[in-house]
Formats: sequence, C-alpha cells, structure tokens
Amino acid sequence: MTSPAGPRTLGDLTVSALGLGCMGMSQMYGTADRTESIATIHRALDLGVTFLDTSDVYGDGHNEELVGEAIAGRRDEVQLATKFSLSRTPDGGMRIDGRPENVRACAEASLRRLGVDVIDLYYQHRVDPRVPIEDTVGAMAELVEQGKVRHLGLSEASAASIRRAVAVHPIAALQSEWSLWTRDLEVAGDGGETVLGVAREHGIGIVPFSPLGRGFLTGAITSPDDFAEDDWRRGHPRFTGEAFRSNLRLVEAVRELAAAKGVAPGQLALAWVLAQGEDVVPIPGTKRRSYLEENAAAVAVELSADDLARLDAIAPPGVAAGGRYVDSGYAYGNSPER
Repeated sequence: MTSPAGPRTLGDLTVSALGLGCMGMSQMYGTADRTESIATIHRALDLGVTFLDTSDVYGDGHNEELVGEAIAGRRDEVQLATKFSLSRTPDGGMRIDGRPENVRACAEASLRRLGVDVIDLYYQHRVDPRVPIEDTVGAMAELVEQGKVRHLGLSEASAASIRRAVAVHPIAALQSEWSLWTRDLEVAGDGGETVLGVAREHGIGIVPFSPLGRGFLTGAITSPDDFAEDDWRRGHPRFTGEAFRSNLRLVEAVRELAAAKGVAPGQLALAWVLAQGEDVVPIPGTKRRSYLEENAAAVAVELSADDLARLDAIAPPGVAAGGRYVDSGYAYGNSPER
C-alpha cells in the first residue's frame, strides 16, 4: 500500500511521503512498551509509511534490534535508514567519532543488529570536528561500493560541510530539525547561504526530525507536569519556565487554525512541513499506533496559499522561545563542524 500523497525522492532514493522516527521506542520520551512499539512499526508498513529511521546510538543498539525484529519478513517493503558517529561516554555525555575505521565498524554492527544485508540510507549522525569530512564520507562511499549501503546521508550538517561532502560522493539526504517552531534551515548563516538552499543546490532531499516540535505542536502538552519523570523534555529549555508559557501561545494559534480546517493541530503542523517541497520527507516519531495513524492522515491535508501565509505569520523563523537543546554540546546538539 502506498501513501495517499504518493512516494517522494531523496536524491535517487524513493521513499514514502512520511517516515517513522523510531528513537522514542528506546529512549528519551519515557518508558516504551516493546509489543506496542513493534505493532506500531507493523501498522506503519500497513499504512504505507515505509521509511523507517533509527540509529546505533538509540538505546545503545536496542532500537536497531527492535526495528530489525519488526521488519523481519517484510524487508522488501521498507526503506531503512540508520546512523553512526555518536556514542555515549561513561559520564553520560556524548562523543562523536567520524574516523574511517569507526565508519566501517559501526556499519557492520548495525547490519548485524538490524538483521539485514544492506542499509538503504546511512547517515553520519553528527559531523566530527576532529576528522575531515572528506575522510568520513570516503569511508562511507566504500560501503556503497561493497554493497552494504545504498545511499549516504548527513545529519545536522552545515552548508560548508555539505559542500565538502558532495565533492567526495553524492549525498541523498540531510536530516535536520525542521518544524513550525524550528526553522533554522531557512535562515542564512554568516556566508549568506541557507543550509536548505545548499542542500537543494546539490539535489539533496530533506528529512525533518521532530516535525511536531517534540510533540508540542500536537497541542496535547499543556503543562510540564504532563511529562513522565523519565521524559527528557522535563529539562528542555522550550518546555520550562517562561519559554514554555510563551510557546503555548504559539501552539494555541496553530490549534485555532487547525480547528477551522477540521484537522488536528499535529496534522496541520505536519502538513506545513510536507508543503515545503516534494523533496521533504518528515519523520515524526511515535511509539503508539494511535498517534501513528493520526500522523499518517496528515498527508491528505491540503493547505491553501492563504493557510501557508497564516502559518508563516504565526510561526516565522525564530518564533520559539528557548534553545533547541539543554546545552550546545555534542549530545544531540549543534556540534562544531569543520
């Protein structure tokens, strides 16, 4: 079964219009139920949401194993994406390792955990500031030559890093945060270029993670007390203090427009991301079938030019209060790049 919106392309890779981010099935957003998580992946495939996103760092390998278990017997239906380069340190921090030898070791480990012979899309999760990106992408390209990987991607890379990477091997996809409350991809940097513009210049598709603002744009979160004790959002800058109260006003404006259109706020937020181009494939994450089904229906939501203009006015670049991460370090943040 295909998505109602039809397939989209990331470089030369054809995927479903909407993907499924699987991270929350293993970490960050409270306790997950393994049976429900696997059922969610099965339901995604039944609905035509066949582009699945994981990483070797999610649950320290647990997420890849779970995804591998879920797609066993259905591998041909799936466009499978995973990532490498991040790992946890003993003190709970993160390290980035883009060395060629680590590229090869991580790929072999991911193939084993996923139980597959080839990865459809292999991302460098964060650019390693200590290793020339040419060396990292060169090692990734060897995996393509060996038939272990089909397409290459980057995550949270700068415009400069993208230009250097594509000089070594074609890059199919750039995964970065993009939503109504995180529009950094559209903002010009010091060189006057936007990351979005440079990616498109090189035919690179965009894979927005957290397209629902880490769940905030669904309208379901009204208080920090809505989070479980082990949910990392309890300490997130955008979900605490005055920033939280300010961001609630943004969500309320989205909710009002969604109600006028007869759709859920999260569906409106996803429809906005989908409307940013045929080369855009958002990967909202969930660990429950009910939320998956609501998200999947967003591909049928049509936005008029007036709707898009109203959303741009409600949520211009920089509208969200608070930073994207708890700190600006390596842990899922804006790592320094070279």
